Amino acid sequence: MADLPATRPLVPRRRPTQERSRRKFETMLAVARDLLTDVGFESMTCEEIAARSDVPIGTLYQFFANKYVIVCELDRQDTVGVQAELAELGSAIPSLDWPNLLERFLDHLAALWQHDPSRRAVWLAVQSTPATRATAALNEQALAEQVEHILAPLTPHQRERRKTMARLLVHTAYSALSFSVQDGQDRAAVVAELKRMLGGYLLREQDKLDS
Repeated sequence: MADLPATRPLVPRRRPTQERSRRKFETMLAVARDLLTDVGFESMTCEEIAARSDVPIGTLYQFFANKYVIVCELDRQDTVGVQAELAELGSAIPSLDWPNLLERFLDHLAALWQHDPSRRAVWLAVQSTPATRATAALNEQALAEQVEHILAPLTPHQRERRKTMARLLVHTAYSALSFSVQDGQDRAAVVAELKRMLGGYLLREQDKLDS
């Protein structure tokens, strides 16, 4: 994965500090997530989000400059959730049982994508412009940094490669999960191949260490 472009990330104009404002903020994001899933990114509008959230459009614009910022914030929310799961996985590594831990982690991610259609909708939406892609890449990089840390005990002699390995693993996993929930795909088969791909890749590195 190439270095991230020098583009300003799309972030909210401000984050609420008071409880009442936080509730409005979270409500608008929840409504946007549902609307994105129902009508798609092209048809989603800030006006409709405000109306369904029962807030004036001016209130929405106090927090979000446009819908591109909103989908990037939804992507950040999804990233934070996965970061928590990665932290749990990382606390169990190094372990001789790490292949099974990796499989359970991928099963959990696959279930999230299967049962929450908004994840793919958000992932697709942030591919829509250079600015949203750059912001999503920052979120992806945060995950890759965690993965890089997890890889350290498994690949002690690959310090120079580890960053690229981590970015590739994260990007491959997300792309495959999106592919797995497309119409007409055999989700279980795709997830099984993803496990083989990532597990085999890491086992190869471990074999180099053990030899």
